Amino acid sequence: MKKILLALTIAFVFVIQTFGQVYTNKEVGKKNQELADSLKKSEYPYILPIWGAKATAKGYNLPYSAGVSVNYFTQKSELIIQDLFVGFNNGPMYDLDEVIRFDNSTAYASALTVRPDVWILPFLNIYGIFGKANSSTEINAGVWIPDTTNTWHEVTKFSTTANFDAVSAGFGMTPTLGVGGGWIALDMNVVWTDVSALDKPVFTFVFGPRVGKSFKFKNPNRNIAVWAGGFRVKFSSSTTGSMNLNEVLPVDGLQPKIDAGLIKVEDAQVAVNDWWGGLTPIEQKNPVNIAKFDVANRTIETAGNLLVSMDGALNDSEYASVQYSLNKSLKDKWNFIVGSQFQLNKHYMIRAEYGFLGSRQQFMAGLQYRFGL
Repeated sequence: MKKILLALTIAFVFVIQTFGQVYTNKEVGKKNQELADSLKKSEYPYILPIWGAKATAKGYNLPYSAGVSVNYFTQKSELIIQDLFVGFNNGPMYDLDEVIRFDNSTAYASALTVRPDVWILPFLNIYGIFGKANSSTEINAGVWIPDTTNTWHEVTKFSTTANFDAVSAGFGMTPTLGVGGGWIALDMNVVWTDVSALDKPVFTFVFGPRVGKSFKFKNPNRNIAVWAGGFRVKFSSSTTGSMNLNEVLPVDGLQPKIDAGLIKVEDAQVAVNDWWGGLTPIEQKNPVNIAKFDVANRTIETAGNLLVSMDGALNDSEYASVQYSLNKSLKDKWNFIVGSQFQLNKHYMIRAEYGFLGSRQQFMAGLQYRFGL
């Protein structure tokens, strides 16, 4: 389970904060009249973007048409796991939604990405994303069953930490519009992240609207920009895979936890049977009591099957494997962002961005170089 959560966290870190803040700006106002006039009279020297010459003739100040940026991200987040099925050594798969609970499981990830981009149109930028990430996390999960009063009790718990790497690739586009230094950008991209623990790469889509303002220095090509916005991230929801048991949980010390859990499951089953046997025939026909009895039996059986299968896998082979299937989602789909960029000139930019909202925080720093095509 640790690699599943780590993989999703790494996939997320590749798609956040990929937009390099440059844009086509309509020069307006008396202070910019001289610059606007020179743009209209100048001959646009590059092939891209398409209609670049027409845009400059109307007083638009275009960024260099191509660029490459290097970005470093770090972040932490929480994920929600649902529809969890687990089996051992290719045996039966058990539905664990009712009996497994995750507690205080926070994943940390960092990534270094390279993003080449080109302006196809004066108001449309397209780009690629290529990156490598590493992550660490601590996962705490427990096996829970209810008693006849509908109070849930933890029969055993497992904790683990892990570190691993992943690679990712994707592409995106950003429509933008700027007038007088104010601008709006609608960034969107798709990324595939390859992690060995998963049967297929994780697919992720992000939409990130931003609004901001650039403030010029005496040099018209030097400015500082500030912005705010957000983005919405969507993962591919279904994940299946297989891995060695020792990659999921630390095998040392696992047997005593399994044994203790089996004892608590057996005690719980005895308590439920005694309670049911102590009811009168009329009480046994009460729908409330029937529901309690059914839920307790179902979850106790599932918890018992899980622990017995885990015990068998642990003892039968040192190469015990775990098969899994699940649906996952981010705890918070939307994130709020604030950022700033210093443009030294039209070639070099340095930027930083911070994102926060509830269970997810991240920080990005990047350097961009631009040139004409």
